[in-house]
Amino acid sequence: MERTVIKNVRIVNEGKSIYGDLSIKDGRIEKIDNQISAPGKEIDGEGLWLLPGVIDDQVHFREPGLTHKANIGTESRAAVAGGVTSFMEMPNTKALGFNTGAFAR
Repeated sequence: MERTVIKNVRIVNEGKSIYGDLSIKDGRIEKIDNQISAPGKEIDGEGLWLLPGVIDDQVHFREPGLTHKANIGTESRAAVAGGVTSFMEMPNTKALGFNTGAFAR
């Protein structure tokens, strides 16, 4: 079981902002508290903010047909750099790719 504790960080979650520690165990948030002492890797978050990931519900990856503007590679890298953890593609392409048959054409 791998654990990481981020210490002394400003945590924004559920409409609140608190200063404290956050423990992650096996890739999931285990605990948020004022002070956490637990075995594992420690990261000093002094002066940093810990924010939840963003879900972008309107992305246009431009595939197929308009990749001179953007593509799934360029746009997903930009999303990750901006803190986006999930997205919902809105087809805005030539031809519209609503199903696998449309992508095959």
